[in-house]
Amino acid sequence: MKEPPTTNEVIFEVTEALEGGYNARALGHSIFTQGDNWNDLKEMVRDAVLCHFEEKDVPSVIRLHLVRDESIAV
Repeated sequence: MKEPPTTNEVIFEVTEALEGGYNARALGHSIFTQGDNWNDLKEMVRDAVLCHFEEKDVPSVIRLHLVRDESIAV
C-alpha cells in the first residue's frame, strides 16, 4: 500500500482500550500502537513514528486526538 505524501505532522486517533490503557491509530498512515497509560502511550507513539518514517521524512509534530465513546442514560 502506498503511503500518502509526508507532512510535518501526523495525527493519531486515541481510544481507551477495554482491557485498560490506550490504543492509537494514525490517520492516513499504517501505524498502530498501544500504551498502558497516557505517558506510556506518548512514548510508544513517538517510537512508532520514528520506526515508520525514514529519518528525512519524520514529521515534526505528533498530534494525539482522544476519542471517548460514552453512553448516558436518560
